[in-house]
Amino acid sequence: MIRFENVGLRYGMGPEILRDISFQIPPSSFQFLSGPSGAGKTTLLRLLFMSLKPTRGLINVFGKDRSRITRQELPLMRRRIGIVFQDFRLLDHMTTYENVALPLRVRGREEASYRADVSELLKWVGLGERMHVLPPVLSGGEKQRAAIARALIEQPEILLADEPTGNVDPPLARRLLRLFIELNRLGTAVVIATHDLALMDQVDARRMILSGGRLDIYD
Repeated sequence: MIRFENVGLRYGMGPEILRDISFQIPPSSFQFLSGPSGAGKTTLLRLLFMSLKPTRGLINVFGKDRSRITRQELPLMRRRIGIVFQDFRLLDHMTTYENVALPLRVRGREEASYRADVSELLKWVGLGERMHVLPPVLSGGEKQRAAIARALIEQPEILLADEPTGNVDPPLARRLLRLFIELNRLGTAVVIATHDLALMDQVDARRMILSGGRLDIYD
């Protein structure tokens, strides 16, 4: 689904942040992206989401060369990739339901066509009774699950999650991990960026370790 070949990235004339990165994301796969703080995990996720362009190397996304994807094509390609940011990016003036439904509203869909789907997804992530409250009322874990639901509402083929358990306690971290595992079983490829070794030990999945700008892969 996504393939990197000898990808490098630098900002301006500075040193390369990422060097000779090569890997593939197969369909329905599950992988962790780990490494020390500042190693470039978020930067690599941004390359996967196509919000950054590499300085060199090849990135192939859904069979298409990243360098040949036009600005007009990008939104359609990104709909196939869900992303959960570290800071959630929920809109405080919208309810949980409205935040999750926002990607569908932006596409111009009528609410009647998605109301049941949004409600069902919120129940699936444990927010069925919180769908009509505003984000400031939600706990950190509830905000995290709302952000995950928003990333899933368009049924992406790949889900990218940046430190999704970084601000929650261990029991909730395990609950979120089970959510990702179930999603993967339904066919979505999952990439979780995390520094939580205990979390990674709970799943038999590929580990991609960033360090010194390079990537090592352990299947």
